[in-house]
Amino acid sequence: MGLISEKNKFVLFNPLSKDNPITVQMLGVCSALAVTSKLEPSLVMAMAVIVVMAVANVIISLMRNTIPNRIRIIVQLVVVAALVTIVSEVLKAFAYDVSKQLSVFIGLIITNCILMGRLEAFALANKPWPSFLDGIGNGLGYGIILVIVGFFRELLGSGTLMDYQIIPEICYEWGYANNGLMILPPMALIVVACIIWFQRSKDKSLQE
Repeated sequence: MGLISEKNKFVLFNPLSKDNPITVQMLGVCSALAVTSKLEPSLVMAMAVIVVMAVANVIISLMRNTIPNRIRIIVQLVVVAALVTIVSEVLKAFAYDVSKQLSVFIGLIITNCILMGRLEAFALANKPWPSFLDGIGNGLGYGIILVIVGFFRELLGSGTLMDYQIIPEICYEWGYANNGLMILPPMALIVVACIIWFQRSKDKSLQE
């Protein structure tokens, strides 16, 4: 029963809404702005972060009693760098086009403040299973925002999703035009701001 305890449920699900890394903690916003012009790279980036966060949390949790305090950040960076390198090579092998779209941002997962923050604040102080759930929860919380932003930016900016035409040609014949501003980086910030506004308007506990 410990695997599905209320505490573990809280660790897993709280980052999805009330403690979302992007909309509440305001972490990882830079990558959210940079990779969300299309839905596909948003999904791939989200999955990459979830995998790296979950595995890194477990590894650091297993090593937590053997890592000297003064070099803990170095150890965390080495673990994350190794995992990110593996993810990057897998993407190059099986999803090369998406890997090119993500460019340096996969590598920058190494310094993602969400990931380093959870390693420091949670994995170093908790057992592997809760650390795994924490990594999955925070990765999903981050990924959900990326997918939402990527969905609206690609749909409204290009009329497509996953490069498939969604808005029918007849709409263009009637005068509809794609909003080119949606694929520019500033619009990602505006979409994130709209998500934050919507979330806080629905959840009074998040209002200051």
